[in-house]
Amino acid sequence: MSDISVIWDVDNSRGDWQFIAPALVTGNDLQAAVLVSIFTDRAANPDDTIPDGTGDPRGWWGDIGEDKPIGSRLWLLDRSKQTQEVLNNARDYINEALQWLIDDGVVASIDVQTQWVRDTFLGAQITLYQPTGTQISMTYAWAWQQLS
Repeated sequence: MSDISVIWDVDNSRGDWQFIAPALVTGNDLQAAVLVSIFTDRAANPDDTIPDGTGDPRGWWGDIGEDKPIGSRLWLLDRSKQTQEVLNNARDYINEALQWLIDDGVVASIDVQTQWVRDTFLGAQITLYQPTGTQISMTYAWAWQQLS
């Protein structure tokens, strides 16, 4: 049995479910796991600066006390300037969010490349190398609310 598929809605820069009557589409489990992992807000670390100044570390309440929280800290880069440092941080946050796939033996390794694909759009190319030697590549771009 497969999980519900999560598809990337390019126009709205978000993950969504696809419905084909009479049910939700299933399958593409690895791609769905990646989407949930990188686009769910992981709790900030105690030393992270919260970009909106509220002090709200976000995250999911179900992660309290867990060794491996769900999601990524990409949200911490909101309102950042388009710099190489932000690209490096985005790459690191994506790797951190996907590390569980390696730890659990789902994939053998992961390669993440980030770039500014155009003004206010951060892009990520993620390649997953499965233990069988097969590789799966996924590309994402999402609107960036930068400081001017």
